[in-house]
Amino acid sequence: MNAVPPVFATLGCRLNAYETEAMKELAAEAGLQGAVVVNTCAVTAEAVRKAKQEIRRLARENPGAPVIVTGCAAQTEPATFAAMPEVARVIGNHEKMQAATWQGLAPAGAAPDLIGETEKIQVNDIMSVKETAGHLIDGFGRVRAYVQVQNGCDHRCTFCIIPYGRGNSRSVPAGVVIEQIRRLVDKGFHEVVLTGVDLTSWGADLPGTPRLGDLVMRILRLVPDLARLRISSIDSIEADENLMQAIATEPRLMPHLHLSLQAGDDMILKRMKRRHLRDDAIRFCEEARRLRPDMIFGADIIAGFPTETEAMFENSLRLVADCGLTFLHVFPFSARKGTPAARMPQLRGPQIRERAARLRAEGDLALARHLRAQEGALHRVLTETPRMGRTEQFTEVAFETDQPEGRILTARITGIQGGRLAARPEATPEATRG
Repeated sequence: MNAVPPVFATLGCRLNAYETEAMKELAAEAGLQGAVVVNTCAVTAEAVRKAKQEIRRLARENPGAPVIVTGCAAQTEPATFAAMPEVARVIGNHEKMQAATWQGLAPAGAAPDLIGETEKIQVNDIMSVKETAGHLIDGFGRVRAYVQVQNGCDHRCTFCIIPYGRGNSRSVPAGVVIEQIRRLVDKGFHEVVLTGVDLTSWGADLPGTPRLGDLVMRILRLVPDLARLRISSIDSIEADENLMQAIATEPRLMPHLHLSLQAGDDMILKRMKRRHLRDDAIRFCEEARRLRPDMIFGADIIAGFPTETEAMFENSLRLVADCGLTFLHVFPFSARKGTPAARMPQLRGPQIRERAARLRAEGDLALARHLRAQEGALHRVLTETPRMGRTEQFTEVAFETDQPEGRILTARITGIQGGRLAARPEATPEATRG
């Protein structure tokens, strides 16, 4: 009988996707066959509902295959998933990154149906975990590599369940990060993205308490052949002096930052237990854009947080223009059991959805303005497929003719095509790089 490789499904964030790639390697090394692995998200109640839906779908499509559930929802609600008849095993976020876990799921000579013979729930106290990145992978994606440098979060925003799924903040030492990035560059990656749950807390648990800006500066200094370094979501109130210095002076640090803003009203921010106020966010965006005029911003914003009045919501709506945001991730508020926000006076569902729609519409207008402003400009584009790439600002670009993948091309923006830029390559020396 031919071996059947396991099926993996990922829900949620980029960090989850990164960890799925690591799990694939661990499962392959252990010899796991014929299983379905679902890496779940717990950021909203809707995310948990979708995880259950995905589990049932995959069980139907893979009859007889044991279903292994892991990720943040498995960590925070293990009993919920263990109770599903389709599920054979529930694995915690720390356990999923351990080689021994996967070896235990695939003992020598065992058939897949023997998975159920041991305890169904394998989830320990995530708050007791002190280290991260027990298993690093050399690359994720074909042209852009994601490197996990941090995991967990020490903050307790009132709406957020993620610290209970990821544990407290812990950092990967700079030397380990730099060695991995060197390997990725040697493999031909032109762009590396630093990822984490609370990226700007990087270093707080390391000797000497370095900051994220220190890590960025060290990477750029010690890996001179890295063409592009990109930072994923950050908490702007934690941006340190060296990070701002890198924004100002390092052209290889990409001019795109995704900000964890969540709201634009001071009272709502306080009720969320955020550490910044509205003016802090505006001031950061103004300063970053002063230091790097081509800097653009994405942001997470929650619509319909408990107690939010129309006037409070309008403050969030105006934040799009006041901060000059371009890419919006809008989250309709979804109460997570066990969080303080779930015990606050809730808004009605239709009202939450209506506000989320207005925020998304404002985001669409902001993106359209950004796209129009690029017409006629020259951009350096990293090609991801023969017909698509991204600018340094992470704006998607479409080509009319095939281009070599994984190359940095200089391209002229000729128009807008279906919510992204249209471009043609320019015959310049830049087109030969890579």
